[in-house]
Amino acid sequence: MVPKLPFEVKNSSLFKDKSLVGGEWVEAISGKRFDVIDPGSDKVWASAPDNAAEDVDAAVNAAHEAFQTYKKINPRTRAQLLLKWDALIRENRDDIAHIVTYETGKPLAESQGELDYALGFTWWFAGEAERITGTIQTPSAPGRRVFTVKQPIGVAAALVPWNFPIAMILRKAGAALAAGCTMIVKPSPETPLSVLALAELAMQAGFPKGVFSVLTTSLENTPPLSEALCRHPLIKKITFTGSTRVGKLVAKLCADGLKKVTLELGGNCPFLIFDDADLNQAADALMALKWRHAGQACITANRVYVQKGVYDKFAEILTQKTSKLVVGHGAEKGTTMGPVTTPRSLDRALNQVEDAKKYGGQVILGGGKIIGKTGYFFEPTIILGAKKEMLITSEETFAPVLALYSFDTEEEAVTAANNTSMGLASYYFTKNIDRTWRLLENLEAGMIGMNTGNASAAESPFGGIKESGYGKESGKDVAINEYLITKTGTLTLDGHF
Repeated sequence: MVPKLPFEVKNSSLFKDKSLVGGEWVEAISGKRFDVIDPGSDKVWASAPDNAAEDVDAAVNAAHEAFQTYKKINPRTRAQLLLKWDALIRENRDDIAHIVTYETGKPLAESQGELDYALGFTWWFAGEAERITGTIQTPSAPGRRVFTVKQPIGVAAALVPWNFPIAMILRKAGAALAAGCTMIVKPSPETPLSVLALAELAMQAGFPKGVFSVLTTSLENTPPLSEALCRHPLIKKITFTGSTRVGKLVAKLCADGLKKVTLELGGNCPFLIFDDADLNQAADALMALKWRHAGQACITANRVYVQKGVYDKFAEILTQKTSKLVVGHGAEKGTTMGPVTTPRSLDRALNQVEDAKKYGGQVILGGGKIIGKTGYFFEPTIILGAKKEMLITSEETFAPVLALYSFDTEEEAVTAANNTSMGLASYYFTKNIDRTWRLLENLEAGMIGMNTGNASAAESPFGGIKESGYGKESGKDVAINEYLITKTGTLTLDGHF
C-alpha cells in the first residue's frame, strides 16, 4: 500500500520503498529503515530500507546468477528491453519528476528536464547494444588470422550521488545493460525512491529478475555497504560518481581486486569570458549552468573569469538576470531555484562567502541563508573581486554562490583556469576562431564547452582528467566499452596465406 505522499501520483505502482534484490522487494536483514527528507520543508515524507554490508552478498549472488543467462541474450533483445524501459519512463515522467523534486529540492521543471535529458541515454544505449563489434586482421606471420571479440565483464555496481539521481542511473545502467552486464545500484541516502521507481519500471519492461537491483542505505551505512560491494569477488566493475576524496577511496578498495573502475569526480570548473564574447549569450549560458539545482552539479561553473574590458558590464548583466530568480519549494508554481539538498551545503556556502569577504570580496547579491523559510534555502549569491587566495578558488562550491575573477590576457586566464587538481569541464566564450582552437587544446579538462554551457548529451563522451577521474560515460563505443572485456584469438591456417 502506498503511504500518504505530499503529492499526487497517477501511477501508484511506481512508488516503491523496499530494496530490489533478485527481482524481489525486500527489507534489510536488520529490519532497519532510514528517513527521506524533503529539502524544501525539512520534513520527513518517506523511508527506505537501511541495508548494511551484511545485505550485499545476497544481492551480488542474485545478480551473478542472473548474469549467467543475461550475458547470452541476443543484443537486439537487450536493445528492445531498453527501449521498453525508455517508453515506460516516458509514460511516467511526471510522477517520477515529483519524486525527484521532493528528494532533491530542485524545481519541478528541472526534474522534468533531468528526465528528458536522462532518457537520451536509454535511447542511445539501446542502439549501442547492437553496435558491439570485434575485429579481424591478417598479421605479419603467414598462415594466421588474429581477431578480437567483446564480451560483458560481469556484475557491475553503481555508486551514485543525489544531485541527478535519474540521469546518473540511466547513463550507467543503460551502458551496462546494453553490454550484457547485470547491475546493482547503491543510490544516495537522499534519493532512494526515484531510483526504486526506475527499478519497478525495469521489472515491468521485462528485464529478468536479478539483472537490475537496488540496495538503499543510510548515510551511516553508506561506507561499509559500498566497501562490501567494492571488495566482493563477484563484482567485476565499479562505476562511481561523487567527490574526488571518496573516489580515491573507491579506487584504493578496488585496487585490491584489480577491478575495472570508472570514476566521475569533482569539477571546480572554470568559465572564461573574453572581451569579444557575446555577453548576453555568455550570461544566459552561465545562468542555466550555475543556478540549475542551486549550483549542485559537478560540471557547474565554479570559477568565472572575465576579461577586464567587459568585467563591469558582464557583472551588471549577470546581476540583473540573477535577481529575477524566484527561490522556493521545488513543487511551488513559479519557483526557478529550489533549496540545496543537504544542510551541509548551507554550511559550505556560508563558509565560502565569509572567507571571500576576508580577502576583500564584494557581495553584491545575496550572501546568506534565506530567513523565514523552512528547508535548506540559500540566496543566489554573486561576489566581485574574487582572488586566487579565496577558499572558493580551490574548493568546489556545490551551492548557489558565484565569484567573478578578472584577467588581462588569454595566457593569464588559461593559467588560472588550469591551476586546479581537477579537470572535469571548462567553458569559454569568444568569437575569435584562433583563440577557440588554442583554448580547446590548452585547457586541461575532459570536456570543453565552446560558446555553450550545455556540453553533455548521450552521444557525447562524458568524463574528466587529472583528479576528476578516469573512464567515459555516454558517447559512441567508449561508454559501453567500460562494461566489456576484449578477448584476442589467433588462428593458424593450413594451405592459406
